[in-house]
Amino acid sequence: MTSTIVMINLFGAVALLLFGLAQVKEGASRAFGAKLRTGLATGTRSGLRSFISGFVATVALQSSTATALMVSSFVERQLIEPRMAQIVLLGANVGTAVTAWIVATGIDWLSPLVILIGIVLYRSGSTNRQGGGLALIGIGLMLLSLHLLSSATEPMRQSPALAAFIGLLDNAWPVALALAAMVAFVSSSSLAAVVLILSVSSTGILSNGLVIVLVLGANLGGAIPPVIASLRGAPSAKRVTLGNLIVRAIGCAIALPLAGFGGELLEMLPLGPAKLPVDAHLGFNLILAILAWPFSRPLARLMRRLVPDEAQPDNAPKYLDQRELSTPVVALASATRETLGVGDLIERMLIRVSDAFERSDLSKLAEIGGLEQRVDVLQREVKVYLSKLGRQGLSQDNANRSIVIIDYAINLEHIGDIIEKGLVPQVAKKVTQGLKFSDDGYDELAKLFHLTIDNLRMAQTIFVTRDFNLAKQMMEVKVEVRHMEKQSSGRHLERLRDGRVESLQTSSLHLDILRDLKRINAHIVSVAHPILDESGLLIESRLRSP
Repeated sequence: MTSTIVMINLFGAVALLLFGLAQVKEGASRAFGAKLRTGLATGTRSGLRSFISGFVATVALQSSTATALMVSSFVERQLIEPRMAQIVLLGANVGTAVTAWIVATGIDWLSPLVILIGIVLYRSGSTNRQGGGLALIGIGLMLLSLHLLSSATEPMRQSPALAAFIGLLDNAWPVALALAAMVAFVSSSSLAAVVLILSVSSTGILSNGLVIVLVLGANLGGAIPPVIASLRGAPSAKRVTLGNLIVRAIGCAIALPLAGFGGELLEMLPLGPAKLPVDAHLGFNLILAILAWPFSRPLARLMRRLVPDEAQPDNAPKYLDQRELSTPVVALASATRETLGVGDLIERMLIRVSDAFERSDLSKLAEIGGLEQRVDVLQREVKVYLSKLGRQGLSQDNANRSIVIIDYAINLEHIGDIIEKGLVPQVAKKVTQGLKFSDDGYDELAKLFHLTIDNLRMAQTIFVTRDFNLAKQMMEVKVEVRHMEKQSSGRHLERLRDGRVESLQTSSLHLDILRDLKRINAHIVSVAHPILDESGLLIESRLRSP
């Protein structure tokens, strides 16, 4: 009976830990999701920034799996280079280890206070505060679960059966590694596995070498769920998660025979034995990051050979299944996914034009024509698909959603036209004629390019979530863009009056790029109109009543 109670307490504490992790992930996604995604997509231009981006995202989300899946999706959309993606995941692995180290610092007594603050924030009403509050509640539950785990494992000190089992594992390290990997895989969290190892280790029944082996298994098992989750993705996405698994597997294979030596070394260092699992976890991931970082480029090439590209797909839609038309909700979800893909294509076009503008590199523009053709085909297919859905009979809500999807697809297609017929010729003219903007003019245009890309990412989020607060924020961005365009035009005219040579040479180009970016932002902002219109905050005319 006593052993049954111990197991119930143990599994209950682990379940609370996993629930707390889930709340932290959901809360951080609500509060910082768009910023984290933007940071990951834009913060990967160098190895150090990539490492820091992965570290920060994982500490915020409490899930290296979530970071791995986000990064693999960005690689699939060609927003992150494969080499940088591998470095991002090295940072994510260290982020998970640092989180485990912080959790084990003995601050579990703070859990009631953290939960209380989280509940107060969650009830505040603001979306960001609610997300932050939910994340704090999750952190509090994680700290509480650590206390419960410690209490649950206390009776194990006197258990002869557990002592015999540990003795068997101590003589079969590969089995111990596989067992810890299975725990991490089943829980989809290397952090949860390491915290469990920490609790068992606190009983004093594990040797230092066995602790290190179990930690290695937790690291290996934690890299498997992202691989499974990306199996249906594009080859580029599979390469990222599989490459991370291979790096961890090689690290474990090298470290396993040295576990005994590592245990003796840790005994010599001024580290507390109670925190040996988290110290070993952090040390392993730091050493792995240092050793694997220089091999990120060869690893990316190896993964390209191991997971070759599939036959290039044509412009046919991926998600518009005619059989789903009989189920409007499913069909609308598929149309939404397809339209999001159109938005991703537009984002790629904008990024390439922005890079060509900043680096004076015409090769960045070579892909624009093909991408614009895909945008045209896909938005047309979405309209045809939803027109067929309309003949099946729809509820008013579904009919309204269908119109919103079509309007957004049309606006994306208009943006594609502006990029291909407006921005591309303008940037090509700048490059081919060697034109140089004034420093002020260049900075103004580069800033507006980056703001436009960020606005498109926000619009993609609004299109899916229909978040009212984000929609209001988007309308405020429209005013900001209008002010930026007006101020930039005014400053440009001032530079012309001052007779600055660069401004004279690039005058029409500067004003044309400003105009087109303003037009693109107007189409982007339109995604917020239906949401605000439903709330009665949108008026039909901007004219003031007399």
